[in-house]
Amino acid sequence: MNYLINSTLAIAILATIACQTNTSAKESAALYSQGQTPPGGKTVTKTDAEWKKQLTPDQYEVLRKHGTERAGTSPLLNVHEDGTFYCAGCHNPLFSYKTKFESGTGWPSFYEPISKNAVKVAKDNSYGMERDEVVCSVCNGHLGHVFNDGPKPTGLRYCMNGVAMTFAKK
Repeated sequence: MNYLINSTLAIAILATIACQTNTSAKESAALYSQGQTPPGGKTVTKTDAEWKKQLTPDQYEVLRKHGTERAGTSPLLNVHEDGTFYCAGCHNPLFSYKTKFESGTGWPSFYEPISKNAVKVAKDNSYGMERDEVVCSVCNGHLGHVFNDGPKPTGLRYCMNGVAMTFAKK
């Protein structure tokens, strides 16, 4: 029993460390500011009851309650086919398969959004950490966080919750 508890604790600590950096991504890269016009100028606003009806419980927890899926559990983690990753809440195009890379964190990672106004970045000081939260620019659904330890050409790592996205092959 102690082994199970210690293993679970170790996994939780490693997952937290994998999605942290010492400096804010905003300090080392020009990110998209909160409040930019979403694609097509559209926004999606729903009641909590409407979101609960539309989304799966896991999608609701991540997109609407700012939760995090367990590392390594997303079916989108190993998707490398030609296609587009969309917001599971509003179907806003978020990332191209061309910008996806293996970060080793256990979450789908990308080095840039499909367009500069696909996502918004906001400060997240939860859990005693300073991070940059990534939200969908259309429905404001929580997608994940962005860090400044990604590959070229941007140096950014958009560490996304796969449950917050869907994928469509081209």
